[in-house]
Amino acid sequence: YLCTSQVIFIYIATKLCPSVRAAAVNMSTLLVNRPQYSWLRELGLGEDNDGVYNGCWGGQGQVVTSYCPANNEPIARVRQVSQTHIKRREIVRQIGDALRGKIKALGSLVSLEMGKIYVEGVGEVQEYVDVCDYAVGLSRMIGGPILPSERPGHALIEQWNPVGLVGIITAFNFPVAVYGWNNAIALICGNVCLWKGAPTTPLTSVAVTRIVAEVLERNHLPGAICSMTCGGADIGTAMAKDERVGLLSFTGSTQVGKQVAMMVQERFGRQLLELGGNNAIIVFEDADLNLVVPSAVFASVGTAGQRCTTTRRLMLHESVHDDVVERIAKAYKQIRIGDPWDPNTLYGPLHTKQAVQQYLAAIDQAKQQGGTLVCGGKVMDRPGNYVEPTIITGLPHDAPIVHTETFVPILYVLKFKTEDEAFAWNNEVKQGLSSSIFTKDMGRVFRWLGPKGSDCGIVNVNIPTSGAEIGGAFGGEKHTGGGRESGSDSWKQYMRRSTCTINYSKDLPLAQGIKFE
Repeated sequence: YLCTSQVIFIYIATKLCPSVRAAAVNMSTLLVNRPQYSWLRELGLGEDNDGVYNGCWGGQGQVVTSYCPANNEPIARVRQVSQTHIKRREIVRQIGDALRGKIKALGSLVSLEMGKIYVEGVGEVQEYVDVCDYAVGLSRMIGGPILPSERPGHALIEQWNPVGLVGIITAFNFPVAVYGWNNAIALICGNVCLWKGAPTTPLTSVAVTRIVAEVLERNHLPGAICSMTCGGADIGTAMAKDERVGLLSFTGSTQVGKQVAMMVQERFGRQLLELGGNNAIIVFEDADLNLVVPSAVFASVGTAGQRCTTTRRLMLHESVHDDVVERIAKAYKQIRIGDPWDPNTLYGPLHTKQAVQQYLAAIDQAKQQGGTLVCGGKVMDRPGNYVEPTIITGLPHDAPIVHTETFVPILYVLKFKTEDEAFAWNNEVKQGLSSSIFTKDMGRVFRWLGPKGSDCGIVNVNIPTSGAEIGGAFGGEKHTGGGRESGSDSWKQYMRRSTCTINYSKDLPLAQGIKFE
């Protein structure tokens, strides 16, 4: 059960994040007012939306406008924050059911505001639903061991308790799922949550919180159990520095994550970091190319290259290099590009205009460093932030641009000769999130999984780098941050552990046989 005294809400001032446009928009131009977007009203969204929730809705800060990446038209406005006992598993179960009831509308909003295709938007909401189901079962299994005591008449046990307030800062690319991973597990561990979503997806944050808030209100529970604030970097800084935040979960870039880590560590706080990934697929000479081609295409262009698990490096054995490049380039040219909410579309826009500029800059750098453009490389002549999915070959494995994670759909293809060479190239980048090999050699498989294989948190065989299941712990090593979310024993990061010794005898023996008489 949660004690209401654990409910803490940080009410702090905000300045407008520079990347979010806050100019006034004539209400007639807002997508929320157009008949074809009437489903936005089903999510409780209007022209102007309060961007703060701590049991009641409010917001006294600056107004930001959310824009659709597919056409750069304004969707609606959000007002940001100004710098001012429950059955846990049952509530989480009800949250999952409530999300099921809104899955199509909420998935459509993710597609509209973030830019990913509709099926991925719905799939992201489904992931939150699935994590709720997982968490409900997990709530019956959390416990510490009973350990043998060396002292007669004594019991030694581990007791796990909630950390209190879990701060959750999420990124634009998964504006629903990442919050869901943290929220569902944090709640069944007995915590309360304060969520700050990405400044460029405020409507999704508001819509999700409205769904959760309805569940809490229906059960006569304090709404601040799942608080939310829309705001910029200063809000994130305040959360990182506030000693009342028992755990800060941050998902975002390595650069910002490092700053967050230093602020949390300065107060000896607890942090969970999910940062960048420069992920590789390695294809050996014995690989099934009928698996390789669709895997590489999906992992490199899915979500327009804006997943943290996106494949950015494709390492091909020299004997299959030319064949695979030809087949993947052919597949790239068949990708259906269009409006993300069109069910036939497989590839949508980048999230922002800034991402388009990053795409162009990366291509220029790749050419300067010796790369050859196989396909793509251009901004598409249509409304929105559309760029062509791109393949570049001929770069050295250690070229600076190859070692740089650029959050866009550019695939660098590298040619290798030996297993040792490929494994070393996989591990030489600073990030360590996801990795995969394609092979039929079982000895190689276990070398890949072992201490001299991949140094990543996700190590796959004959599947792509993206598409992790919720039952496993999600996260990576090195500059990816070391955090773990979702399945396995990730729940331990949301709790604190006490080692407890209980003397049920009438004697007082000391440990290690020490006599003090």
